[in-house]
Amino acid sequence: MSNPKKNIENIRIDYDKSKIDFNSIHTSPFNLFNSWMTQAFQSDKENANAFVLSTISNEIAPSSRVVLMRGFSEKGLVFYTNYNSQKSTEIMSNNNVSANFFWPQLEKQIRIIGNAEKISKEESDKYFNSRPLESKIGAIISNQSSTISLDHNFEKEKEKLQSQSNSYSPKRPENWGGFIIKINHFEFWQGRPSRLHDRLCYTLENNKWVISRKSP
Repeated sequence: MSNPKKNIENIRIDYDKSKIDFNSIHTSPFNLFNSWMTQAFQSDKENANAFVLSTISNEIAPSSRVVLMRGFSEKGLVFYTNYNSQKSTEIMSNNNVSANFFWPQLEKQIRIIGNAEKISKEESDKYFNSRPLESKIGAIISNQSSTISLDHNFEKEKEKLQSQSNSYSPKRPENWGGFIIKINHFEFWQGRPSRLHDRLCYTLENNKWVISRKSP
């Protein structure tokens, strides 16, 4: 029988696929984000927009989960969820959040810190209406993060709504919609040999991006 602990201790990867040229860097973090995101989609389009979202509870306990980015601009990063979910209730209590993208094939990581807030109902409606029928139904019948019985049968609820959808298109439930993370800090991390990784930071100060570098 294998020993997972021993295997974990012996994993060694020397990152050497790329580097950050600190003598020629983007003045805007959004330009660099777009550049890295383009590379990520070329490398792994199914997972390129997945990121770890971390929130903070009223008890000051962190909580993290993987969500999907569904929009990005200089205004911020957009994702969608149930407004009754744990992540949403924590955001409404404390809107300081962090987002972390990691693309192992590229040996790249982007850490983001910002403040999350709800997007407009019109924007949420537009995105919801663009979703496949199955995804719409899933959002309607799932009371995300609530405790349910072990034998709960979502299929019956799904089949019922699917039969009704022949006569009407499901509307977005009020408890489902988008958040936008308004970003105030980026860290671009590029894996490098000997664990001497490149770390390029952009921090928003007085509406200007201040650029700095961190030691690995």
